[in-house]
Amino acid sequence: MSVQFGKCNFDGDPVSPEELEQVRPLLLAYGPDDEGSICRSNFAALYRAFHTTKESRRERQPVTLASGAVLIWDGRLDNREELVAALGSGVSLECTDLELVGAAFERWNTHAFPNLIGDWALSVWDPKIRSLILAKDFVGTRHLYYSCEKHQVTWCTLLHPLVLQAGRSFQLNEEYIAGWLGLFPAASLTPYVGIDSVPPSCFVELKLGEKRVTRYWDFDPAHQVRYRTDREYEEHFRVLFAQSVNRRLRSDAPLAAELSGGMDSSSIVCMADHLVESSDSRRHKIETISYYDDSDPNWNERPYLESVERKRGLAGLHIDIGSKDSVKFKIEDSEFIATPACTLARDEAAVQTTQFLRDRGIRVLLSGIGGDEVTGGVPTPAPELADLLVTMKFQRLGHQLKTWALWQRRPLHFLLWEAIREFLPVGKYLTSVRPAPWISSEFAKQHRRALSGYPQRLRFLGRSLPSLQENLHALDALRRQVSIGAQSPLAVCETRYPYLDRNLLEFLYSAPRDQLVRPGQRRSLMRRALEGIVPDEILTRRRKAYVSRQPANVLRERSSELLAIVKSSASSQIEWIDPDALVNCMKAVEAGDFQTYLPLMRTVLFELWFEVATTLVDAHQAWI
Repeated sequence: MSVQFGKCNFDGDPVSPEELEQVRPLLLAYGPDDEGSICRSNFAALYRAFHTTKESRRERQPVTLASGAVLIWDGRLDNREELVAALGSGVSLECTDLELVGAAFERWNTHAFPNLIGDWALSVWDPKIRSLILAKDFVGTRHLYYSCEKHQVTWCTLLHPLVLQAGRSFQLNEEYIAGWLGLFPAASLTPYVGIDSVPPSCFVELKLGEKRVTRYWDFDPAHQVRYRTDREYEEHFRVLFAQSVNRRLRSDAPLAAELSGGMDSSSIVCMADHLVESSDSRRHKIETISYYDDSDPNWNERPYLESVERKRGLAGLHIDIGSKDSVKFKIEDSEFIATPACTLARDEAAVQTTQFLRDRGIRVLLSGIGGDEVTGGVPTPAPELADLLVTMKFQRLGHQLKTWALWQRRPLHFLLWEAIREFLPVGKYLTSVRPAPWISSEFAKQHRRALSGYPQRLRFLGRSLPSLQENLHALDALRRQVSIGAQSPLAVCETRYPYLDRNLLEFLYSAPRDQLVRPGQRRSLMRRALEGIVPDEILTRRRKAYVSRQPANVLRERSSELLAIVKSSASSQIEWIDPDALVNCMKAVEAGDFQTYLPLMRTVLFELWFEVATTLVDAHQAWI
């Protein structure tokens, strides 16, 4: 995950080379391999490389295209063969990703973006029309931030250089904080008013006095996959899942994967092993990183992750998260933290993971994020029943109501009402997440959607089936989750998400809902398709709901430290948080009531970040 920083003046004023020199120290740790820069009159850019593929080592950026436009690319192109075929003469599979993207942009301009499948972020400066284009892939796995002031725009793939180089203070973005306290902020927001993030699947075009955000790609609601047999669906899923994992194994450095013992991570690791064993290449099996807590009798992941390790004949790194010191609630005063999410990368587990990645030279980490949401992890019939309602297939609707009612042991009309109420106005009939008790009523009223996870109702009349609408809403939540991820300068590592592959999602979102989820068969398609690849004890494992004791242990053993944080001077400055109510909820969690644990810990992390951020003066003399 390479780093780019740029600045341009639309009014023609020159950009000083010293501005690149000032920002260089902030980028070095994130791009340790190579550097390129350009400074031409009113435009300047700095690129620091972090190589993960053999092709990327031949790239030299920024690159000036034949048209005179300057392109900076950070990404991994997954559909190289298709792009070479579409572009025709002048390119080949020997080209780097940068060369293919440059050729595509020269041929199709912004219409090239839908054809770029992979994880990426890019910027293009056209000096002829003084236009800057910033774009990201359809999920938004790469960060790309920008700040506009008068006739100037500054952009970067890291957030903190934009904050520290601004030379001014920023107002706190309340919607971002509401989203953080609720679950995840909107992907286009940052904590700072005046600094925005390029939305997923969009490009931002900036000119003098003009800003335009355009969505360049979305799922086709008319696309449907219909086969005659279950076996055909299973084969299609297996091929696309293998392709997705294989795309993310493209690296000339060692790789690792998170392994929890659940379906998501276990399937990634086992499929990666299957691909390595069936290929003619000399690729080695990936390393794994797992977390456990033997002090908690409810923690039941370890036997399952060990079954995967036995199958592959290779043990991974096991990290104990059960100790009272496993969570860190302190930030060095000299360390600038750009967002509350960045504080999550500083606990004991993160430190051990960082050391492991550095010692092994690992540059790519595979994550199971998204697996539960996209493969039918929630065994609800509501989306399927809503589809049958909209398409007026009443005979099939009656049959499925009876089948699900028998399995769930619930009355038919309850299930039917659950499907119908999804079409009703949000807030009146839909169950939404209630704001935490310590959030003031006025703030909750102003930012209820962000605090509630941006709920939305289904449209009865529209181009998209209700199940696709539900899928897109879940994908939006995943995009917001990915957008808050933060790199650590101590161990720069590129995170890749096999379940968020565009081709895989196109299939899952267009297949019949009853292929993914069936009564008594959560994640039915995935389990059937991966037989023989993933251990049976993983595939047949029943989801076991349990409550971990770690939250209560952390609060009990470190209550004085946490109380000091929530009663800090920072808390008294925030009108939307009631410190007394916060303390009362903390005591309730300590006593075993975990209902408010997640928003409580997010509030504590916010307090921790806010106190440090509002008091820090960095070497640039910028107050936050």
